[in-house]
Parts: sequence; C-alpha cells; structure tokens
Amino acid sequence: MTSHTKKFDLCIIGAGPGGYVAAIRAAQLGLKVGIVEANHLGGICLNWGCIPTKALLKSSEVNHLLHNLDSFGFSAEKIKFDFTKIIERSRIVSKRLSTGISGLMKKNKIEVIDGFGKFLDSKKISISKDGKEFTQIEATYFIIATGARARVIPGMEPNAENIWTYREAMTAKALPQSLLVVGSGAIGSEFASFYRNMGSEVTLIEMAENILPVEDEEISKLARKSFEKQGIKIHASALLKSLKKDKDEMVATIEIGGKIEELKAEKVIMAVGIVANVENIGLEKTKVKTDKGRIVANGYLETAEANIFAIGDVVGAPWLAHKASHEGVIAAEKIASKLGKYDAKKIHPIKVENIPGCTYSMPQIASVGLTEKKAIAAGKKIKVGRFPYAANGKAIAAGESEGLIKVIFDEKTGELLGAHLIGAEVTEMIQGYVIAKQAELTEEDLMHTIFAHPTMSEMMHEAALDAYGKVIHF
Repeated sequence: MTSHTKKFDLCIIGAGPGGYVAAIRAAQLGLKVGIVEANHLGGICLNWGCIPTKALLKSSEVNHLLHNLDSFGFSAEKIKFDFTKIIERSRIVSKRLSTGISGLMKKNKIEVIDGFGKFLDSKKISISKDGKEFTQIEATYFIIATGARARVIPGMEPNAENIWTYREAMTAKALPQSLLVVGSGAIGSEFASFYRNMGSEVTLIEMAENILPVEDEEISKLARKSFEKQGIKIHASALLKSLKKDKDEMVATIEIGGKIEELKAEKVIMAVGIVANVENIGLEKTKVKTDKGRIVANGYLETAEANIFAIGDVVGAPWLAHKASHEGVIAAEKIASKLGKYDAKKIHPIKVENIPGCTYSMPQIASVGLTEKKAIAAGKKIKVGRFPYAANGKAIAAGESEGLIKVIFDEKTGELLGAHLIGAEVTEMIQGYVIAKQAELTEEDLMHTIFAHPTMSEMMHEAALDAYGKVIHF
C-alpha cells in the first residue's frame, strides 16, 4: 500500500559514486535532495568493485613481498596466510566506507530512500521493496545513476560454484588451485594478478590481439611480458567457444588462428565487460532515449526529457567511478543553474580525453589521452618520449626497476596528447599528467617544472625531456 508522496527539488536514482556525489553537490547548492538506493550506499564501486579489489590486491602485494624478503636483507620461515581473513578484510573496508557515505548523507541533509525506483512519468517515480510499492516521489528534476552489471555470454552464465563474475571472485570461500580469467581489461587483469600472487595457477584469455586492449600497444606488450614472467599464461586473439564442466574442472574451448584448443581450470572468472542498468526503471514512461543499451545524454548529462539527467555507467564508456562522480557534479550544477541557484557559465562538459584510466595489477598501468597509434591515425605529427624505471634512483632503491613512462606530444604545438605508464605507483603519478592536460600545459611547461629528488615522479620529467632530445639520466 502506497503511503504519502515525498517531494524534492531533485531525486537521484542510484547511490553509487555518481549518484551520491551528485546528491552532495546539489545539497551544497541549496536543493532539497532525495536519493533512492535498492542495495548499499556506494554502489558497485565501493561495495563490489574499485574499493574491495584494492584491499585484496594489497594483501596479494604483501604476500608477494613476504616471498621476496631476501632481496631486502630479510629472511622468514613458514610464511602462510588465512584466505578467509583476506576476504573478510576487503568486506570490512567496503562496509566502513559505505557507513561513511551514510554519514555524509546525514551531514548534507539528504534523505535516503531504501528501495527500487521506477518512473511513472517524467515527474514521478514509484518506490518498491521486495516487489511491493510503498511510496512515490515527485521531483522537479531527476538524475538516473543506476550503474551497470557484469555482461553475461549466453550459454556461459555465471553461478556461485565455478563460473564467477567479479562478485564471486572477491568473496571466494577458498583459493582455487587453478583459474581461467576471460577478458583482460582492468577487471580481468586485476583478478589475474591477485590470484596469481596468492598462488593460483592463472590463465588469461583475451579476444583482442593485445591484453589490456585500450592501452597503448607498447604498454600492453610490456604488461604481457611482466604477467608471463610472473607465471600467468596468456592466450591473446583467442575466441572462447564454450565452457563445460568435467568432473571437478571447467573445460574451456578456445579458437586461436583457426585452431581449437582446450584449457582446464578449477574456476572461471568472466570479465567480458558490463551492461548498463536501463531495464525495468520505467524509461518508456518518459522521453528518455537509449542507444545500444545506454542512455543518450549530452555533455551536460541532459537526456531527451528536459527534467531528467543521466550519469555514470548508464550513459556508457568510459566505465569509471571518477568519471561518474565528475558527471554527478556537472549534472547537479546544471540543475541548480536551472533553478537559479548556480551560475551556468561556470559549468563545463567533461573532456573525455582528459579522463585517466588505471589498472591496479602488478605492475600497475595508467594512462590518459591518445595512444601513439591513435595520435598518428588522427593525423598528428608527434614527438614521443620514454623513460625506464631501471634508470631511476628511487625505483631501484625500492626494488621496483621494471616499468616505463611514455609521453606523446604534438610536434607543432607542444601539447601533451597522451601519457602511458606501467610500473610501481603509476596510478598515483598519472594525475600529474592529467593536470597538465587539463591546464593545457606544453612540453616547455613540463620541462621547466622542478620535480623533487629522489622520487619516481622524476621519470615524468625525464620522459618529457626525452621527447625533445634533452633527457639527462638515460
């Protein structure tokens, strides 16, 4: 039975990194805000993605270090780990941060509605729990931030037993002896890295020619070399034809270059992309349009329905939490400007080319902007600079001498077109290049910037110098 109707200036459907950030920014600008969430505050990223995987990866890094103590002058015997505690720690980390978001909602006087939101028309949604409607919400504006879910290949549907998605992979009851990872994007590569460093025999399958196919080809090849050195078996240009259970093993049939091969493993992780959550939210009751499974929105996140905005994974690639959060800010400010509470001239659409991408495997990979191949395809005359970790004092001292910093400049203007990094701490270092791109700095600006010594970030400077024949330490 439906109770009274709640009314807001803005109602947000979905409390992931896009939705909850939009809610906070809108509240800061004086809007009365409600946010609807069917599961946990923080969405997939905080509860089942970005955050818990980093906790798991930290544990695997510790395990790797403990088994390589001799190079640092230490020795230890009978090193062992409790896999259950490692999983539990990752869940505790997620719960702590989700609780923190609840506190932020209270601090900003945002009403959280626990339930599933569905449009009745462009101005009203119903809220249900366990299939039963219990209230309705009217709002002047709405933001759809319903996120995405793991893509499923027909005939290879995940189950809790032996075919996993990211959810099962991060809540495993025991460490599998052998593991097959299908897909070598960020998700697949991170799980391959985690389980290999914990001791599983890992095989990685990728349909594209190179693993981490969105990355610069040179970086992808270095990543493959490093993964294989660690013992990860890799099959690229491989098409997965079928998955079958044979006693206690899964058998994958793959095709490479017209030849059929069979691979066996105890468990399989399917990491073949994600699908936007656009079904069953009542879009047909609005003018909101979709294309190829995503909501169509402009640079200000406006949809075809004037009072409905959409942000994050639901509007398509790149599927990144930080992109969703920034879109949340843009949407909130645009809505506030329409209500006379913010200056519309201060709002700027996202520059997709300035969004960094990070993969937290071992080694880490990070990038922003054009790859070398895409820069050339765009007709750019370029200058490319490189600097290896093996020539950096801090990296050598830290025992992290494998890696590369690569930068691409426009030969004519000196504009930084792209930066591609592989090695320790690159997911932190990349932000320097992101700022440089956002501020439209040139190679001269980077060359005249003083970097602290000894730091790994010095390599960012040296790579820029190398592009113009001025490198010092290599």
